[in-house]
Amino acid sequence: MATATAPVGPAPASASAPLDLHAVPMVALNYGVRRRLGLYLNPRAAAASDWTALAEELGCEYLEIRRLEALPDPTAALLEDWQCRSPGGATVGRLLDLLRRLGRDDVLLDLTDSVEEDCKKYLQRKQEQADQPLQVPAVDSSVPKTSELMGITTRDDPYGSGTEMFDAFICYCQKDLQFVQEMIRELEQTEFKLKLCVFDRDVLPGTCVWSISGELIERRCRRMVAVISDDYLESDECDFQTKFALSLSPGARLKRLIPVKCKAMKNEFPSILRFITICDYTNPCTKKWFWTRLAKSLMLP
Repeated sequence: MATATAPVGPAPASASAPLDLHAVPMVALNYGVRRRLGLYLNPRAAAASDWTALAEELGCEYLEIRRLEALPDPTAALLEDWQCRSPGGATVGRLLDLLRRLGRDDVLLDLTDSVEEDCKKYLQRKQEQADQPLQVPAVDSSVPKTSELMGITTRDDPYGSGTEMFDAFICYCQKDLQFVQEMIRELEQTEFKLKLCVFDRDVLPGTCVWSISGELIERRCRRMVAVISDDYLESDECDFQTKFALSLSPGARLKRLIPVKCKAMKNEFPSILRFITICDYTNPCTKKWFWTRLAKSLMLP
């Protein structure tokens, strides 16, 4: 009698475990789904829950909602802020649960298939990355290698036994470097004796800009000063650093981010910072108090 044999190799896709959307992070959702979600939630409607209702469910406060209200696509900005604030809790399943609680069955009916397709593609990419063969590092020296986030500033111990700490990270663009140099003189070389982290002066070359910025802002610096100008608005690095700092202190509760207007601007002040009090270097009536106010805010515990 012939005996049945079990199939060899991986099980077919149809036999795979059901998709758990609560385990899939929000980054799995592609642009198309986010754009269509905005078409449903961005319009303010009295008969249906819009993006502001979703924002309240996500724990946003009044000032945060007012900030998002000024943006062209508040739904997209809300989802990005949520991802930054709670990367572990911002899942696709959680989003669908909230839409269901808000009674937006029309959104679920239209988007569920597309959402699941995005999630499947995301999980497939993650699986393919996990299936890549491990690379065995070549043994080329007995000298220990420096970790990416060790030895990133001029006074760091390259072997990680000591890391340099700062009072404030200075977020600026190259065209405002002259103002930053004045800031160094006024805050470091006076009675305030603050220690500033200035990228061009303090950070060693050769490592990913984004990784270094995140490490310095989150773990090495107590505050961040954003030097605002028209040129700042064009800088991708300044945009990343500002949004990262805001994600660490939603609603500016910890006074972690301090905007400084360093010169007259033709463009509007960044909407993402409008709810935070600023230091205005361009106001002649308050200029004599400018450096003292800035220094005192950086010296807060």
